[in-house]
This record gives sequence, C-alpha cells and structure tokens, in this order.
Amino acid sequence: MTNDRQKRKKTPAAGAGTTDLFSTQTEDLQRRQSPLAARMRPSTLAEFVGQEHIVGDGRVLRKAIESGQLPSMILWGPPGSGKTTLAYIIAHSTDSHFASVSAVTAGVADLRIIIEEARERRALYGKKTILFIDEIHRFNKA
Repeated sequence: MTNDRQKRKKTPAAGAGTTDLFSTQTEDLQRRQSPLAARMRPSTLAEFVGQEHIVGDGRVLRKAIESGQLPSMILWGPPGSGKTTLAYIIAHSTDSHFASVSAVTAGVADLRIIIEEARERRALYGKKTILFIDEIHRFNKA
C-alpha cells in the first residue's frame, strides 16, 4: 500500500473529527515543501536548547506554558536567541493558532485582519491565537 493510501485510511471520515482528507494532505505538502530551517525548528520545550533561566524546569514562564495560563509578553534578545521558536513552541504547547507577522512589511490593516480572524477562531472553535510580531520596534508610529 502506498503512503498516500495509508494516510487516507488513517484520516477520519467527514464529520468524525476536526480534520479531513484535504487539510491533512495540504499540511503534509506544506511540511515537505517548507525550508529546512522550518522543518528542523524545535516544536516542544524538551527540544528547545538554551534560555534555561527563562524556560527551565520550575521557572515561571515554563509553568505558565504548561498550565496554559499565559500573559501578554515581549520576547527580547539578539537575533538567533530563540524568540520566534519559543513563541511557536508556546502556541504548539497550548494548542493555539500561531500567527506571525513582520512589522517591517505589515501594517495596522494586517493586524486588524489577524485579530478579526482570531476572534472568529475563538468563537467558532474555542481556539486561542498567539500573535508574534517580529521587529516590532520598526512599526511606523502613525
């Protein structure tokens, strides 16, 4: 049996779950076509290396992530210190949607769209959204 057929057999019937055949295939395709860095990015706190003073065992942020009780926060640090990865892990760990934008290319209208989609997602599916704004200091003050 081919991989496609095996995946199809494991996919729940329509209405049996929240995923369907097409969304599963789309997710698989996106995963295979994503850049290597995205595929290799840690997806759990166990895979996350460094920043023990923030997310180590018994630390406040780790407890907040594990309990799902997260405040709004600003992650600050030099490039490559894991800010985006940590935000992704937080979203993944709390079963939240992860929306990421760059302040260099996004504007207020883009944020309004993301916020409206987050409201709809929360109302329809009860799913939270983690909004990650990269380079926030570059936003136009207007």
